Amino acid sequence: MIRIIIPLIAVVLFFLEPVFSLFSPIELGDVRYTLVPRFVIVYLVFIASFYDLRKAVIYGLLFGLLYDMYHIDIIGIYTFLYPLICFLASVIIRQVHRSTLTVMLLSVVMVVLLEMMSFFFASMISLTSIGFDVFLTARLVPTVIANSVFIILFGWIFRNLLYKRVREKQVGM
Repeated sequence: MIRIIIPLIAVVLFFLEPVFSLFSPIELGDVRYTLVPRFVIVYLVFIASFYDLRKAVIYGLLFGLLYDMYHIDIIGIYTFLYPLICFLASVIIRQVHRSTLTVMLLSVVMVVLLEMMSFFFASMISLTSIGFDVFLTARLVPTVIANSVFIILFGWIFRNLLYKRVREKQVGM
């Protein structure tokens, strides 16, 4: 049963991202803040850390390709970045103590890395014209805050679900 739930959650999170992006941009005073939900990559970091790197990379390729086709029409940016983030998260988590809190913090760092790399790619191919300082204050900080709230709310659930699947695999289900 849990075997089906793990990819199903990834699909649900993929379709929830555009729903939550409807809350963005937020205007406070004369400044527009853009919140970018990164639910799928957070979930993939949890999969890479607590469950299976190979599956995380496969899901990363699939959802990165879907994200490229669905959101930006340039295939390759997120198809490359999602599996790379999963791989980096797996390498980093092997070097430190693998606790839920550590993986939550790692997820925030990986969201920052994803946002920075996607900004640099978009800047290189002229998809965006905003400066780095505007990106930092009007997009990166609000994105990190919003995704941190998501991680705090759902990180424990993801960990418990993935641990249950690991136990099922050990039993042979």
